[in-house]
Amino acid sequence: MRKYDKYKDSGIEWIGEIPEHWEVKKLKYLTLIGNGKDHKEVWDVDGEYPIIDTGGKFGNANSFLYDKPSIILGRKGTIDKPRYIEIPFWAVDTAYFTIIKENTFPKYLYYLTTTINFDLYKYGSAVPSINQEVLKEIYFAVPDKNEQTAIADYLDRKTAEIDQLIADKKRLLELYEEEKTAIINELVTGKKIWNDNAWAAPAEVKDSGIEWLGEIPEHWEVKKLKYVAEINLGKMLAKEDKGGMYLKPYLRAANIGWLNVDISDVKEMWFSKNELSKLRLEKNDLLVSEGGEVGRTCIWENEMTECYIQNSVHKVTINKDNNPSYFLNQFYLFGQKGAFDFIVNRISIAHLTVEKLREVEFIIPPLDEQQTIVRHIESESARIDAKNKKPKN
Repeated sequence: MRKYDKYKDSGIEWIGEIPEHWEVKKLKYLTLIGNGKDHKEVWDVDGEYPIIDTGGKFGNANSFLYDKPSIILGRKGTIDKPRYIEIPFWAVDTAYFTIIKENTFPKYLYYLTTTINFDLYKYGSAVPSINQEVLKEIYFAVPDKNEQTAIADYLDRKTAEIDQLIADKKRLLELYEEEKTAIINELVTGKKIWNDNAWAAPAEVKDSGIEWLGEIPEHWEVKKLKYVAEINLGKMLAKEDKGGMYLKPYLRAANIGWLNVDISDVKEMWFSKNELSKLRLEKNDLLVSEGGEVGRTCIWENEMTECYIQNSVHKVTINKDNNPSYFLNQFYLFGQKGAFDFIVNRISIAHLTVEKLREVEFIIPPLDEQQTIVRHIESESARIDAKNKKPKN
């Protein structure tokens, strides 16, 4: 959009200068604010009207509270995510809704509300809240309704373009991940092996005994994890020193991603001398999530000089006869195939216990083949990552 010819001081410090023909108005002069109501009386699975809060629709109602374009504003809880709605709706009692005045274009008002710095106006630390009277007094820069409409239309177009770019980028990343997964799948399941010249299907195969896997190369083995690794579950959270203990950094499930560890938020707790010896992370230990998205696995590359684990994380130390990175890729494949969901049997909260993890069967080629597989996966992953980073013309 073009720059305006003349500007003036708005008189409001945080707004600054505005186009000369614009005005500064409080929210109460642009809209009335209504209170949402308890939805229990109108709740109806087959109702035709959405029940709305700032998180979006979470049910249906057999009656509506308001039937014109409106903005849903949080009163309690999530207060910083205004939501625009054009159809008849029921707003819950933890939300406000707007009854927009004739001089205001609804979508323009929505865009205005997204600029509010809600942290300046909220109260309550445990459950953030905002008072209706406070909302009414917030200042905005406002042109006439025709210009409001033009600005809102422009923002709609630009927002749609940005959303499409984000969606396209997300889909491209998904395709790259699918390509990586396909390569890992072929190699760690033995669908292709290195024959000194190329990757090709094995000449001789046998039944793996694992239903979803099928056949594997004749010379490969299937072993339970307990026969190739030492497994230790981290310790329960200790918030105080019980004597002779040491305050140390630890990882929890939130730090464990697929194939990578996140150390941006590492907490500390107390460990005994024996726990320090047992739970200290060493290079090439695999870290496996015990709860949440069970089985999520990464490898420890000494991202910190010293670190330990809480009891939402397993430390899996692969023995010297095997390559930890090979097992990392097989853990990843199991996760993509949903194998861990089957193992933990998600009837309630899922937990991948030490006992269950020890019994998980892995497909194991000779060490030299494991190393060849890892090198090829790393090479192909680097190629795919480089393709992702290559600037588009």
